[in-house]
Amino acid sequence: MKTVLEVGEKLVKKSPANHQRGIESVGGILYLTTARLIFESHALNIQTGVTIVSISEIYRLRKDWTKFLGVIPIFPNTLTVTSSSGHEDKFILFRRTPWINEINKLKE
Repeated sequence: MKTVLEVGEKLVKKSPANHQRGIESVGGILYLTTARLIFESHALNIQTGVTIVSISEIYRLRKDWTKFLGVIPIFPNTLTVTSSSGHEDKFILFRRTPWINEINKLKE
């Protein structure tokens, strides 16, 4: 993990994942800490970088479908995270239900 944790912040969960950015599915690692959801892309992607969503900013979590070309549903393995500002991040990962449960525990 390249992102520096804040004082008192602890890693809760991590998993390989893809972050849907337009029509590109960016490969990387998704981390859940006690304060943030952090996606760090692999260096081999066209679009690289880090996406951070504060747990306190998460408004809604929804199970979704991975879509071919953003339109045709192909597999039910996407976790859509909606922030309180209305911005959506879509993370493609296996076993999304445990992720939802862990995030909801942190939000309580």
